[in-house]
Amino acid sequence: MNLFLDYQKKIFVILKKIKKKNIIYYPDNFHHYSVELPPKEQTADISTNVAMLLAKHNKTDPFKIANLIKKEFLNEFKEFDKIEIAKPGFLNITFKIDFWKDYIQKIIKLNFKYGSSISEIKKYNIEFVSANPTGPLHVGHCRGAIIGDVLANLLKFNGHNVTKEYYVNDYGNQIKSFVDSVYYRILEIEKNIKFPSDKDLYPGNYIIDIAKKIIKKKIINDFKSKDLIYDQLKKESLSQSICLIKNNLALLGVVHDSFVYESSLINNNQVQRTIDKLIKSKHVYSGKLAPPKGELSKNWKPRNQLLFKSTLFGDDADRALQKENKTWTYFAGDLAYHSNKIDRGYDILINVLGADHAGYIKRITSAVDALSNDKIKLICKVSQLVKLFKKGQPFKMSKRKGDYITVDDLINEVGKDSARFIMLNRSNDVELDFDFEKVTEKSKDNPVFYVQYAYARINSVFNLENMEVENDLKISTKNLIFNKHEIEILKKISEWPKCIELSLFKLEPHRIPFYLYDLSTLFHSYWNLGSKNPDFRFIHKNYDIKNSRLMLLKAISIVIKNGMTLLGVSTPKSM
Repeated sequence: MNLFLDYQKKIFVILKKIKKKNIIYYPDNFHHYSVELPPKEQTADISTNVAMLLAKHNKTDPFKIANLIKKEFLNEFKEFDKIEIAKPGFLNITFKIDFWKDYIQKIIKLNFKYGSSISEIKKYNIEFVSANPTGPLHVGHCRGAIIGDVLANLLKFNGHNVTKEYYVNDYGNQIKSFVDSVYYRILEIEKNIKFPSDKDLYPGNYIIDIAKKIIKKKIINDFKSKDLIYDQLKKESLSQSICLIKNNLALLGVVHDSFVYESSLINNNQVQRTIDKLIKSKHVYSGKLAPPKGELSKNWKPRNQLLFKSTLFGDDADRALQKENKTWTYFAGDLAYHSNKIDRGYDILINVLGADHAGYIKRITSAVDALSNDKIKLICKVSQLVKLFKKGQPFKMSKRKGDYITVDDLINEVGKDSARFIMLNRSNDVELDFDFEKVTEKSKDNPVFYVQYAYARINSVFNLENMEVENDLKISTKNLIFNKHEIEILKKISEWPKCIELSLFKLEPHRIPFYLYDLSTLFHSYWNLGSKNPDFRFIHKNYDIKNSRLMLLKAISIVIKNGMTLLGVSTPKSM
């Protein structure tokens, strides 16, 4: 139920009729005209630039074409009240009031399905967060976690099948350093042996917590020899770390469907099978890499190694698959992981990456193209940095010993709702300023409060009618009438499906909080008119509430509830 898309299609049907009358001409591929809300200074309901585009094909003045089309539209579209032509040739269309009466009833009938548009159902895999399993998540992981989670919600809302996945990089030097850190903390606790001052070890206090939990479980009874217990200690340490990460994610309202371990892919020979597949398709060869940019050639020792031909796909260099000691590179493990996802039958893969992984996109998308013979699409979304501020100054919260601010600290400071809403309040590809004072104050400057307050105000009106705002609305729809302020709100509500469609098509969930804030601003502005003019009050002294206003409030509440549910943010009924 996308008003603008519907009228694009309806207008094209009428254009075909006009073309048959030889009134206008347009080519067969003429589909790129727009139907949208007019500028705020215009009173019309929708606007189209179709006359201007047709003028080019008909080599005539846009106003002449606009007048021809205006006459035909008024004959064909009985719901159009009037059409005004604005420079340089826009057709500004106003609907009859009966159109809005029917439209609002359709919204209320659809209820929490309003805005969804299910066409071809596809199977998606969204991989996000995937932080090294060596400790708790920090605030830098929050944004990517929330973006990935809301993208999944958005896809599910539109009928797609979605797996939210976490790739556990439990293979490599960082895991050895992590397990060593746990081991030395255990010795410190059990035998009072001082923790080494080794720069490769993890000093955070969370390592002490993990060590204590492993001691308490008593699965390992003798810690004399690290080598003898290493495999079991690694298993227990990773289990505790993943549990910590899952708890961090839960604080954000994020629950993954699947955790895939790199070590399992390697142990199951998935990496070798993937490399063999690429060798067969002639995407892997044995060769020598040129020195990295900025590296002095005299310090560079060229050697034969397995290389992936990512330059075939536009990358600036081929990529190494094996280290000097013949172990697999991180990229080789990633190849195996993405091959595994392709084997699981997904139609579209989405990776939400941190800001430091932007340079990694070309090689991994190239790999998916090679592994799937260009049949599977990988989309990478980069989550840019978050800068924390308090009282206008960069802010560092108290943190457990280490060099990062934890998710726990962030949620304790501002709560889940504010964290989720504000992390989405900018496009993912730009840095975000997170101001602690603004996200906790109760004002228009705090967008999450402003949207939640709109919902609470609407609920207060329904309470007076002894009605539940989320229940079906059973009132008479006769004699509905809407004033100009209410029509403006209805026009904004009509944009909701378009907002969802664009958010889905571009995979840009930040459009949703922007839209909800704009809708809430319109609502609060209208509510405040009642303080000066009783005619605009939703609540009168005798509690006489017009059915048309109840319907308008119901429609607003549906959109706010839908939007906040997609964002994973609550809608309190009172504030």
